[in-house]
Amino acid sequence: MTEQNKTARPRRGTRKEPPWRKAFLPLLIAAVVLVGAVLVTALRGGPGGLEHKTLPQRVQAELPDWVDQRLLTPNEYSRPGIPVTEVNAVVIHYVGNPNTSAEANRNYFEGLGITGETYASSNFVVGLEGEVIQCVPVDEIAYCSAQRNSDTVSIEVCHPDETGEFNDDTRASVVHLTAWLCVRFGLTAEDVIRHYDVTGKECPMYYVRHEDAWAALKTDVDVEILRLRTAEGQGK
Repeated sequence: MTEQNKTARPRRGTRKEPPWRKAFLPLLIAAVVLVGAVLVTALRGGPGGLEHKTLPQRVQAELPDWVDQRLLTPNEYSRPGIPVTEVNAVVIHYVGNPNTSAEANRNYFEGLGITGETYASSNFVVGLEGEVIQCVPVDEIAYCSAQRNSDTVSIEVCHPDETGEFNDDTRASVVHLTAWLCVRFGLTAEDVIRHYDVTGKECPMYYVRHEDAWAALKTDVDVEILRLRTAEGQGK
């Protein structure tokens, strides 16, 4: 073979690609993949997406106008800001301080952020006239139900005397609020529990000492759940 033949021009199809083209193609592919991932995340509800809120966040956003939102100032002792990702039960408590108002109990929780006396709070407080105050969002834990703080919503209930029995207005609001939460979180009356059922503490006292009264309250919650679901077109 002659020297001339050794250096002849390469045959068609064997010409080398320019260096810039080799670098550009992987970058282009990576950009397309990244844009696709962002769009999928947005559509599926990831961070920054169209429906990115978790269920507790969505329920918080849907609170009805009969709930008076007076959220506690974030603090270590009563509103630590720890997120809740799921809710598996609603826990009923009593305030244990007869004839005090929902506002007074809410303000007590607020004051713990200053005094640091103890860790205590509740997502809701129901008052003697049936008023409902929200202290902690349902997508954050409240310091109310010990080891169940992380997967429950808590309701503190005011009562007129030492027995701890709820008056008619208070009881009606407890039933309605509890049923509303059950509907939103896909729960049933069986998922409504007492502080007593978590820790053995005699709370709510009247409804621990009188099992028939507790059973009646849960029955009323069950009826209200059905009424709400039917009214919202969810009844079977």
